Amino acid sequence: MTDALTGAPEPVWLECAQMLILRGDSEATLAVLDAALAQFPASPEVRLALAGIVFQQGSSERAESLLRGVLDDDPDCVAATFQLARLLKEQGRMHAVASVVRAGFQRERHDADLVIRAVELLDDCGRKREAAALCEHEIAAGSGDPRLHAYAGMLLTQLGQFELARKRQEYVLDHDLAGLEWHVPLGLTGLQRYADGSHPDFARLRRYLLLPDLSDQARASLLFGLGKAHDDIGDYAQATGYLRQANTIVHAATRWPRKRWRRSIEARLSRTLPAEQLAAPMDWTPLFIIGLPRSGTTVLAERLARHPEVCQRGELPWLPVLAEQVITGSGEYRERLQRAAVTYAAQLRQDDSSARWMLDKQPHNFMHVDLILALFPNARFLYCRRHARDNALSLWMQSFQAGTQDFAYDFTDIGAVIHGSRRLMKHWLTRYPDAIRTVEYEQLVADPASLLRSVADWLELPPHDLLSGNADSGSIISTASLWQARQPINARSLRRWKNYAAYVPELLQIPDN
Repeated sequence: MTDALTGAPEPVWLECAQMLILRGDSEATLAVLDAALAQFPASPEVRLALAGIVFQQGSSERAESLLRGVLDDDPDCVAATFQLARLLKEQGRMHAVASVVRAGFQRERHDADLVIRAVELLDDCGRKREAAALCEHEIAAGSGDPRLHAYAGMLLTQLGQFELARKRQEYVLDHDLAGLEWHVPLGLTGLQRYADGSHPDFARLRRYLLLPDLSDQARASLLFGLGKAHDDIGDYAQATGYLRQANTIVHAATRWPRKRWRRSIEARLSRTLPAEQLAAPMDWTPLFIIGLPRSGTTVLAERLARHPEVCQRGELPWLPVLAEQVITGSGEYRERLQRAAVTYAAQLRQDDSSARWMLDKQPHNFMHVDLILALFPNARFLYCRRHARDNALSLWMQSFQAGTQDFAYDFTDIGAVIHGSRRLMKHWLTRYPDAIRTVEYEQLVADPASLLRSVADWLELPPHDLLSGNADSGSIISTASLWQARQPINARSLRRWKNYAAYVPELLQIPDN
């Protein structure tokens, strides 16, 4: 085939390669593109196409070399920038991703859609500082696109830059009511604890709530925001009214599969994985903070991450995917374990830290304790547990990203998750007592110094002050606790459910423990 193409113009070679790709003939595609590269060695289109094929076949080094060659010739080639960034992301080289994207967008202005793609890529890679900086670069250059301002507001909030975040979010609401769909009301109310109802946010959100033709998503966002604001000032009756409406809206749209959850717990309780276990890594320790959301996981992770030997990666999404590949995939079990360990380690360790303790605070990793210990026998788990009614109320008061905590809008569902998670954790604690330490939320907030010291000792962390001061403005907190976790630890939320018992009788159906 390559002989027949000799002397043909470049578009003909590329068209032939595209036809072979559609047929699924990767070997022939590679042969055609290799020959095309010999004919047109400076062609960015040929090099981009060839990089895609060789990466699919496992030749990541050659793919990277081809893409960097394109960018050496044309630093503003957006296609090469995104393709190289995705390659690096798959390898867990997030610092390199940030460098490539930053270089590709620092010289020329691009349309907002392209910039948002770049921001989303950086955000997905956990490079929130760089993502926020890219938003701010475009805003400083004159961009008035509300989507960029909304993204900037969200990222700046996660970075603790609350004053600038408010400015960005107010811009969105002043220029595009679509911001109500983007959870900007929740963003505004999450920036502080209100002292009284005279704050202008109260009137602003109530005014928006009166707008005609609001979507359910916009209405729920406003209601959750108003519920949070009224809770801050101790108006629990009004807070309950708003929160009940918000939860009803979201619950009707999600319909969390309670039976599937119960089956998944039973499956974990009865599952026995093969006895195969990989060798523990010698130079680093995987650390997992697990438990239900709103049980102290974020506060504990933020404090531990103040230790210079601990690097927090946030809530990584990888373990459910890898668990499925290990348990149901083809090939030898040990080989599947090894592939999963390599993939996860790359995403956890990345390329920007030499810390010895690498922290993943995805709460729902409690579903995979047995698999994690097969992958990393030296892994350690901190199991956060909170008074059930307080935990239930706190979940019900939050609006979570769609598809993450869809059980949190109905107390029967919340109760099922609390019950199932505790059954499973009792099982893991019996099987792996040396690998898991329970951290009671009530102890964490009542005597944080003693608890953090004992946790650090259990982990064998070198001595370090984990308590003094607040989180610096450069730390990243992406959960619903992003404001609270930056404040001094306090016991304000202990037995909080009692403030709502008269208005939310469903709480009394949850065991008082």
